[in-house]
Amino acid sequence: MANKRKIINDPVFGFLSIPNDLIFDVLQHPYVQRLSRIRQLGLSYLVYPGAMHSRFGHSLGAMHLMQEAIQSLRLKDVAITAEEETAAMIAILLHDIGHGPFSHVLEHTIVDGVAHEDISLLMMERINLDLHGRLAMAIAIFKNEYPKHFLHQLISSQLDVDRMDYLCRDSFFTGVQEGRVASERLLKMLDVRDDRLVVQVKGIYSVEKFLVARRLMYWQVYLHKTSVAAEQHLIKILSRAKELARGGVPNGYPGQEPLLFCSPALRYFLYQNIGFDKFSPTSEALEQYALLDDNDVLSAIKAWISSEDKVLSVLSESFVNRRLFRGERLEKPLTEDEKQALNKQYAAAIGVREADAAYLWSEHVSTSNTYSEKADTIDILYSDGTVRDIAEASEILDLESLTRKPEKRYLFKFRNDGI
Repeated sequence: MANKRKIINDPVFGFLSIPNDLIFDVLQHPYVQRLSRIRQLGLSYLVYPGAMHSRFGHSLGAMHLMQEAIQSLRLKDVAITAEEETAAMIAILLHDIGHGPFSHVLEHTIVDGVAHEDISLLMMERINLDLHGRLAMAIAIFKNEYPKHFLHQLISSQLDVDRMDYLCRDSFFTGVQEGRVASERLLKMLDVRDDRLVVQVKGIYSVEKFLVARRLMYWQVYLHKTSVAAEQHLIKILSRAKELARGGVPNGYPGQEPLLFCSPALRYFLYQNIGFDKFSPTSEALEQYALLDDNDVLSAIKAWISSEDKVLSVLSESFVNRRLFRGERLEKPLTEDEKQALNKQYAAAIGVREADAAYLWSEHVSTSNTYSEKADTIDILYSDGTVRDIAEASEILDLESLTRKPEKRYLFKFRNDGI
């Protein structure tokens, strides 16, 4: 049987190799190919037009960095077998596989209390079934149940290859140069002590740059006010569609059944209460979830512009034509009187019931921290063998600046001249 080794040309890291048949077979699985139809940055393309890259590209890039990290550790006499290398590469390749369309939007709307991390594990278990148990080691590493803890740290920690790739990749496609990190140098500086990843002291400045870049990317890209406004706008659209679907309200298309226009997979979740108890590696819920991608949501929203429901129609039309919610900073939470006043204003301006007017605005808090002292620390290895946390070792960063969790409270409102 011919070896399926392939080379992929990646715009960020250049040529990436697919080193063996098992990884190639995983890449070919429909669950993995689906990631090419889901944007990595969700709605950020509405702010940064170049941000059209997919989660598939990110997964490939993270897998490449995993391979580079393992090669670097082997040069420092860290024992990693070929089977462990393949398993670690598969684990990082699949780490984001459970993301739905537009990432966390789906988790807050059409599925009930289902986190993408849980779906990722179920999908990995399903692929493992399809490939006759060949992903057992990869799943153990992903779940942090494999004896070599440092392999899990490469997948999920405060200095993992996932973050290295998305900072490099998202910076590249958005053009936000502040997000660029020295991933190659960081990987060269990695070592292992007592089954934990450490960074040689020569790499401390690269770690500092990594942490600063992460903070800047969160506030300039991931939590950009307009991106968050678009996300809140989309949440309101899907929430309204779900309410209409549960109430059996017809959409009014002549000659069609009285259902909201959408793909069968999206309809499955809009018209039923699907919680995590419905999911398993072989369940219908997982199969339907795996059929969802960005195209399902966007095509439905375009059709909903013609909805007879005024709220769904105006929200959909404004979203498609990029008249997104307008955001303004709040110094404190809205009072109940202020919320009722907003509902009354929108009800009068748009011509809807006050209860329905709540879909036309949203109160939201954006927050992010750079470093968590409660999670796996980033440890710096000194020449004398001592190890210190980056928050203690850094001359320019301290624990307070790293762990401070700033919050920005916003009121996002439907654009209407009368409000």
